[in-house]
This record gives sequence, structure tokens and C-alpha cells, in this order.
Amino acid sequence: MATAGETGGDLTGALLGGRYRVTGEIGRGGMGVVCRARDEVLGREVAVKVLRAYTDASAPELDDLRVRMQREARAAARVRHSGVITVHDVIEQDGRPVIVMELVDGPSLDDVLGERGPMDPREAAGIGAKVLDALDAAHQAGVLHRDVKPGNVLLERGGRVVLTDFGIASMEAPGDEAATKLTRGGELVGSLDFMAPERAQGQQPGPASDIWSLGMTLYAAVEGASPFRRSSVYSTLTAIVTEELPEPRRAGPLAPVLRALMHKDPAVRPSAAQAREMLQAVAAGTETLVTRAQPPLTRQPEPLVSPEGGRPTERRRGRALLAAAAAVVVLAAGGVAYALTSGDSGNGTAAAPQQGAAAPSLDTSTDGTTRPGQGGHRVRGEEPPGSSHKPGHGKHEDGRPTNGTGSATPPGSYKGDGPPPPPCTPAGAGRYNCTTWHGAATYNQGGARVGTLHAGTNYFYCQADLGRRETSGRWTNTWWARTDDDSGNTNVYVSDVYLKGGANDQPVPGLPTC
Repeated sequence: MATAGETGGDLTGALLGGRYRVTGEIGRGGMGVVCRARDEVLGREVAVKVLRAYTDASAPELDDLRVRMQREARAAARVRHSGVITVHDVIEQDGRPVIVMELVDGPSLDDVLGERGPMDPREAAGIGAKVLDALDAAHQAGVLHRDVKPGNVLLERGGRVVLTDFGIASMEAPGDEAATKLTRGGELVGSLDFMAPERAQGQQPGPASDIWSLGMTLYAAVEGASPFRRSSVYSTLTAIVTEELPEPRRAGPLAPVLRALMHKDPAVRPSAAQAREMLQAVAAGTETLVTRAQPPLTRQPEPLVSPEGGRPTERRRGRALLAAAAAVVVLAAGGVAYALTSGDSGNGTAAAPQQGAAAPSLDTSTDGTTRPGQGGHRVRGEEPPGSSHKPGHGKHEDGRPTNGTGSATPPGSYKGDGPPPPPCTPAGAGRYNCTTWHGAATYNQGGARVGTLHAGTNYFYCQADLGRRETSGRWTNTWWARTDDDSGNTNVYVSDVYLKGGANDQPVPGLPTC
């Protein structure tokens, strides 16, 4: 008969703690083996997580793993919610901890996606809303999960959704911080594809970091791929920190919610309660009002002018290099290590990068989020703070707008004398300066995505009704404006949806037709 210490082999038949008889293995992860077992005292089926035995692990490393498993149980037990895995008991067998949990009758979201492929956006939204309900309860209890991903979301056959694997969670405990952090100093832990930008930069995580991870989970569920997955840890971390979120193609009504959940700035992401309401609306097929937190008033946009006085294209390159350098610091300074963990279900897989997507912009100030106005109403024409501009697009060398329109305002808000000026104004040489109110994808005339245009004052040549509809929030249009984008493409098209001052299904005033 196998013993609990022989976790490198089959545990079937082992009696753990004199009470739990192992009947089969469910999966394996970086820290433990999860098995199905029978509680011979109460006569019920349970799941047991047994610490894996590493023959090359040092005594301090094994001690650390023991502590992590014990705290995993405490973190899960601290949250009383039907959407969080229930911990029944913690025992020791052969000097190693064993967590006894409820047995969830159903696959993980990762299993479902592996079998069925991409998920319907409304179905994914319904699952996400339930996970957010659990995360909201965890956050209110002072627990950060820090590893939300498809492999840690269980789908019970009766419709219940369960968040599991609190193995790297952190708990608030005033006066006992060192005893409640599950991460060793200088080490990032978690699943790389689902890590929030602030964590990738080594910053202190918060509830907003879990919101990002859930957004990434839902993005992967509906799009079929992780958008920032690259060929190495370094390049993936750099993409998470610096690159714009690729425009979702299958998400439909879920797309604006995904952009809100994965805003680069954690201060702007919605809370768990707000995000839950947004996802519930998508799942129910009702109008979705995208809300976001208000960033701190003291937060200032990054200066556009470099100390060397470089041109805008050089500034963008410099920002990308700085972000890349930050990723290097996270990976290398002080012997920092990254723990690539897989779920203890043993079936976590790394998603391939999205095929056919253009390289995203490296400007972190514009991430394609739908931005609401005051009172939660969506406003077309509001420009994100810190948005960048490209050379020759109505800007002086110091970044000041040539036409005084650097601060976008909502439609109908003109308060000057006489009729309002047209949104687009002549700039000479057959060009017209218009304001894009947030970053947008660019397409060739055939409809293939080719690049990205940043928010701000940009020049355009003309506009045409191409018969292809683009929708962002409540704004929709079949008119497209021709320009040269920030990815180096010429004579490409951006939807009039993203140009300030237009109306649904109408050309933007002041820009001629092609």
C-alpha cells in the first residue's frame, strides 16, 4: 500500500490521517497532488491535497512548501462563501500537510475550454460574475487570491462556480505581516499569462490585481488565446506591462467589460462589485454600462518631452525600453525568481499567442478602454489622461496641440460664442486634424487589421462609408477615416466611432469624403 510520503507515485488505497481513504488521483500541480478520497468517519466523498515530495528539495524549501499549504487552507477557510472551495480539515501524514476539501462534481473552466474551444461571451460573463461574487467576499475578508485563471475555476454540474487553489493567496493581518504573506522575498509567484501589470513590475498587489486576472481569464475563454503570451518569460512580462490589449474579436458585448477589467492602471479598474454588475448585465443580454474607479487626483500624465528633447517617436521607444528595463529588474535584480505554477488540477496549459493579431502599441496610456463620463454615462470624445500623439499630427515638438484641442470634451459641451467649430480642421497638404478620443485599431481597405492609432490629435485625409460596422459602447458607425497609423502603415482606416464630435452612422463634420 502506498503512503502519503510517496507522492511521486500513485496514492490510491492510502489511508491519510487514519480517516481519509484515497480512491483516485484528480490532478497534479507545482505544489501538491489532488486526489479523490472517502471520509471513513462521516462517509462522504472529499478531495485531498497532498504536498508533493521533491527528492532534490532542500529542508528550507520543503519547510516553505509546508507553510504555504497550511496558509492556503487558512486563506480559503477565512472566506465564507459558496463560490469559494470549502476546507474541511488539515492533517499531517509522514510529516507533510494534507488539506481536506469539498469534492466539486465538475470540470475546471480550463477543461471545458480544452474540450469545447472558445466560449459564448454571455456564458463566459455568467461564469465571471459568479467568480467576482467570490472574489468580492474574499477581498472583504482581507484575502487576495493572486492566481485567478481557468484552471482554478471549477464548474459544478448543478451550475455552481467555485474558486479554488488559494496556494499563493495573501491575507491581511495587522501586526503579523511576515506570517501572512505566502511569497518569499524577491519572488513573484503565480501563472504568468494571467499576472497583472503591477505584479509583473514587482509592485504591491491589491484587489485590482485579481480583477485583471479574471479579465484575462474571460478574454482567454472567449477569444481562445492569451493575448500577451510570448516565447519567453521576459518577453511575456514586457508585453503585459507595455503592450495594448488586442481588440477582442469574438467577445461581442463582453468586449468593453474586458477592456475595463484589464486597464493598465489598477486605480481605474472597477471594483469586484462593480465588475460583477457589468458581467451580470452582459449575461442577461441587457444594456451594459461600463464603469470604472476614479484615478487619484494627484496622478499626473507622464511628460511627453524627454530630457534629450527627442521627437515623439523616440519618446515612445524610450518608454518601451524603460518598461522593458522594469521587467528585467523584476526578473534579475537581487536574484529575483519567477515561479511558473500550474493549477493543482494538473491540467493547466499555456495558451498560444493570438494568431493574426498585429503587434500592439507600446504606449501604456491608451489601452482601448471604454471611458464613462460623469454619473457613469459613457461619453464619446473624452480623451484618456496621458495619451500620446504621433509626429506631424497637429503637435508642436513639445507636445502642445497646434489647434488648442488637446483636451477632449463631450459632444454638445461647446460653450463659446456662435456655432461650435467643426471637429476636424484643415491642416494643409490635404490633411485634416481630428481628435481620436482613445486608441483604436487600424485596418486596410479590405478589412484586415494592420496596426494601431493612438489617442489625441491626429491627421486624416478623408472618410468613406465602407459598409463595415464598428461599435464601441453605445457608439456605432459604418464610416471610416483614412490616415497613417502609429504602427508605420499608410493609407489605413480607423472607424469614425473613435473620432471626437461625430454621431452614430454619420460622417464626422469637417472631414471630406474620399
